[in-house]
Amino acid sequence: MNAGIAVANRIIELCRERELSINKLATLSGVSQSTINNVTSGRNNSTTVATVKKLCDGLGITLGEFFSTPEFDSLEQEIK
Repeated sequence: MNAGIAVANRIIELCRERELSINKLATLSGVSQSTINNVTSGRNNSTTVATVKKLCDGLGITLGEFFSTPEFDSLEQEIK
């Protein structure tokens, strides 16, 4: 799994936990719905930290909480 897929999966997981739609997350975070859709569908695999930070702000969590999962801990090195 690469980092882009891990980010997409984490956003989807957090929205499910909070019973939030992508549209509601867009409203809460100030990130456009199309951007979130592109990230969660895999069309954008290079999401910036700034975008993830905005999503975290909308979700009411820190960047540390966002990335503190076994999925991120087990990512393989992408440059070989």
